[in-house]
Amino acid sequence: MKQLFKRNFTMVVIGQIISLFGNAILRFALPLYLLRETDSSSLFGAVTACSFIPMIVFSLFGGVIADRKNKRNIMVVLDFTTAFVIFVYYAALGNVPFVPLMIAVLMILYGISGAYQPAVQASIPLLVEPDMLMSGNAVINMVSTLSGLLGPVIGGVLFGAFGIFPILFISIGCFLISAVMEIFIHIPFEERRDGRNVFQAVGRDLRECLIFMKKEKPIFLSILGILALFNLFLSAAMIVGIPVMVVQVLQMSDTALGITEAAMGLGGLAGGMAAGAAARKMRLEKGYLALTACACSALFMGLSLFEPVPAGVGYVVITAASFAGMCASTMFSVSMLTVVGQQTPPQLLGKIMAVIMAVASCSQPLGQACYGVLFDLLSGKPYVVMIGAAAASMLVALYSKRIFARFGELVKS
Repeated sequence: MKQLFKRNFTMVVIGQIISLFGNAILRFALPLYLLRETDSSSLFGAVTACSFIPMIVFSLFGGVIADRKNKRNIMVVLDFTTAFVIFVYYAALGNVPFVPLMIAVLMILYGISGAYQPAVQASIPLLVEPDMLMSGNAVINMVSTLSGLLGPVIGGVLFGAFGIFPILFISIGCFLISAVMEIFIHIPFEERRDGRNVFQAVGRDLRECLIFMKKEKPIFLSILGILALFNLFLSAAMIVGIPVMVVQVLQMSDTALGITEAAMGLGGLAGGMAAGAAARKMRLEKGYLALTACACSALFMGLSLFEPVPAGVGYVVITAASFAGMCASTMFSVSMLTVVGQQTPPQLLGKIMAVIMAVASCSQPLGQACYGVLFDLLSGKPYVVMIGAAAASMLVALYSKRIFARFGELVKS
């Protein structure tokens, strides 16, 4: 009987549990620390926007690097680097201007995250038997999901009770332990020598994907536009808006924010399970309904901010809407990626997926910066920002109905 949890795969899983937990509490606490210290939505939006840019860029480079370099070494170096960056951040606090320091640290950490996960994902097929690959990927995804659920809650409790410093020390410990463990993992590796450097390889892959979409699947470009607009109007509003609404507008605790962000993670888990259970019934032609549901979640958030609504009730509505919006978003993503995968040649599949997700996310940092400014300008009427985001997203969802109908006809033909 074939065994999934052999030595090397088990060590990768344990390393992921430790590393992703440290990453989860850090990515929750640092933006919250920025918001608490500056009390500025504009700065919060601008800094988080800057931090997302390297993650998008390195998500493109990460897959190419993982194909060309020893994956074990990539994980070890990036975990050690992350621990060092956090230590430098701790040492620099109070001695270096706060906002530039936050921008630099968050950009580095998000960039590392963008490069790290492709190395992990690319190592799984080399560590498990082919017929155990789906189970192996499921375990890694479950670890990531659970870290996303527990990290914000634990990070919120620790930050509220003790401040940022214990979280920094815990994160440093997590990344150091993970890096040391990964040194002893053996991942098969054969160096590729095709005469191209990483930049040339990424440029080639990007051109190849865009040519394929333009000539063979122009509908993919339309879907790319829909995703980019939705990230601009809604995803950015959620990323900036949820911490601002919970912490600044409703004056709730750090633990409360952690629970809300954990609810988003739980919604993603529920959406993935629902998509798997209803896989045969889901059709991308109905994708606009999921996008409409996401827009409605932003609308309910905006309505909960009206003055007659008690803060406790508003918080419950925002948390419930976060769960529902992420659930609908995940169901849409699973459906969209499945159909795109079915319509893409196997040799281009990984590249097309990476390009679609990276290019569609390019609009998100712009949206985050804009929403930060809007929440500051309309600080007395924050509901206007979320209702406006909901209205813009609803228009995109309605426009997408025609695009997805065309895609459905293409799939059937």
